[in-house]
Amino acid sequence: MAAMNFLQAAEFIRNDLRLKTLPVAVNFLREKAALPEKTRQPSVALGKRVTICQGVTMARVYGWTVGLTQEDLICVPAMILFGFTDVPDQSATLARLFCDVHFISSPEKALSETGGMHRLANGEFEALLLTPLAKSPNVPDTVVLYGNPAQVMRLAQAYSYIAGERTPGQFGGKVECADYLIAPFKTGKPRVVIPGMGDRIFSMTQDDEMVFALPGKDLEILLQGLHEAGDKIGARYPVTFYQNFQPEFPKYYKTLGKELGIF
Repeated sequence: MAAMNFLQAAEFIRNDLRLKTLPVAVNFLREKAALPEKTRQPSVALGKRVTICQGVTMARVYGWTVGLTQEDLICVPAMILFGFTDVPDQSATLARLFCDVHFISSPEKALSETGGMHRLANGEFEALLLTPLAKSPNVPDTVVLYGNPAQVMRLAQAYSYIAGERTPGQFGGKVECADYLIAPFKTGKPRVVIPGMGDRIFSMTQDDEMVFALPGKDLEILLQGLHEAGDKIGARYPVTFYQNFQPEFPKYYKTLGKELGIF
């Protein structure tokens, strides 16, 4: 999709689904020097180090263009998976942390879980660029959409309409930023994600919010699906309530209704 159409795409998605927050474009940059001019880096703009999910919130709520490098980040597990440390074994290091905080019951199970988590190699990318989709200067590597379960359902319908396949998801309740940012980029497939504790504690993700994330290359698929999926039965968001039925009332209402000649 040409960059000039990102504004139209973002506005259509947000209006069609009545999203509360902005669609976010994500780019993984080999060099931090590639960050666009006027990008806000929290360590500079705010004088603070933040979590990756906070950067996502700044983009989707404030509408900021946010750049995250090693100097901007403070979330240890996310920095491990995003390759912003020099640990020799990402899986083992993260597994040790999961055991230490009792997120898992044994070292063996911890390694089994962390070994299957999506990650970037150490030093593979120097920066993460998070931009409102409407202002994206590049074709996104990943597009991230926060919504309630019904909105995410509609996104899954839209994707499967063209792709002919269901949307996968892995749910662990921790370090989920890797699943909605890295996984679509690495696998070339969309994801449905339940945000983890970091999202809820640090980035103010609400209890009714889920994530649908997809590779930027599939944005056209999503748009066509939102236009056409289920149009023969009026499928849309908000879902239309069925009203073609006659309600039943408790017996006391019926008794009074008979007295009044209603029944």
